[in-house]
Amino acid sequence: MNWHWSRFPAALCFILVASGQVEHQHHHPPQSADEYAQVLEDPSRDAWQKPHEVVMALKLEPTDVVADVGSGTGYFARRFALHAAKVYAVDIDPGLLEISAKSAPPNLITVLAKPDDPMLAESSVDLIFFCDVLHHLDNRPSYLQRLKKVLKPGGRIVTVDFYKKQLPVGPPEEMKLSEEAVIAEFSGAGFRLSRKETFLPYQYFLEFKN
Repeated sequence: MNWHWSRFPAALCFILVASGQVEHQHHHPPQSADEYAQVLEDPSRDAWQKPHEVVMALKLEPTDVVADVGSGTGYFARRFALHAAKVYAVDIDPGLLEISAKSAPPNLITVLAKPDDPMLAESSVDLIFFCDVLHHLDNRPSYLQRLKKVLKPGGRIVTVDFYKKQLPVGPPEEMKLSEEAVIAEFSGAGFRLSRKETFLPYQYFLEFKN
């Protein structure tokens, strides 16, 4: 399985659309993690990503261990660290992980993952979080099976991703996964849909449990 982040981090693909940089980006991709970070951390993202509302909707406990898989620059991971006991910022790009570690709370731990392995210990995480990442993963059924081993008993996975329709932000419609497709894939991996939220304007919020 490959994460399509060898050249473009997953989070970057949708932020470029949101910031109106798609055409320029197609010909002149960022050459460094610092350039990626400027795009990923664009303040205009907050208006539609609603990071505070997402964090509140997760209902984190002070004892929780969270894994932000595909964390990029730590946009969400840094926020999670203010509410959870420990946060793993998981990505395959060492440059982005280095950026996410800067000025991060001490309970944020960066994890250099492999394309087919999040490199997390078995039964070590209460919550696995994806934001606009799932549709970039190949062989998702296999990856979901790996994640089942990472979760503690009673653990959960939350995925936030774009509705499969034309939107003013996000990747092309053909790249997106519909809610129905995501639910079916998780169901096939032995998960059940436990909750969904609808407060995001362009994305669905789905929570799954074993």
